[in-house]
Amino acid sequence: MTMFFDSEFDRIFKRMSNSFFNIDDIFEEFKGNGSESGPFYYGYTMTVGPDGKPVVKEYGNVKPGLLPTSDKREPLVDTIVDDKEKVVKLIAEMPGVEKSDVKIVVENKIVDLSAEHDDKKYHVKVPVQHNVDENSVKASYKNGVLEIVFKLVEEEKPKGKTVEVE
Repeated sequence: MTMFFDSEFDRIFKRMSNSFFNIDDIFEEFKGNGSESGPFYYGYTMTVGPDGKPVVKEYGNVKPGLLPTSDKREPLVDTIVDDKEKVVKLIAEMPGVEKSDVKIVVENKIVDLSAEHDDKKYHVKVPVQHNVDENSVKASYKNGVLEIVFKLVEEEKPKGKTVEVE
């Protein structure tokens, strides 16, 4: 009787195991798909924000646990606030493209960066978390590093008068 349960258990276990994917099969299938070609990468940066709390940012063209959905890479973008010079700088690493390939659109405190040159393709939308003058934006590109500079705008103090109730 024990042999029957052991063999039945083994049979059920094998059926269940086969229903899970084999990682080698996925890589073979992935290699055969010509529209999606590497490299594929994912990473994160961790910095300390102005309030002393850690800030973790993800970058890459693959999110953990997901297959790539685009042939465009997400460049590493860092935001630097310079209170002394009253500017906010966005620094993006986009090697392999020319200055003429870079396109930047700023709208509603979101910077849309894209560049395409041969097989190098980049795209990312970066929200600007600070009060900036969108009309003051300047950009420069040198040696694969794009620098976008905004002038900081001081927060407007609410106008009006506080009235005491008697």
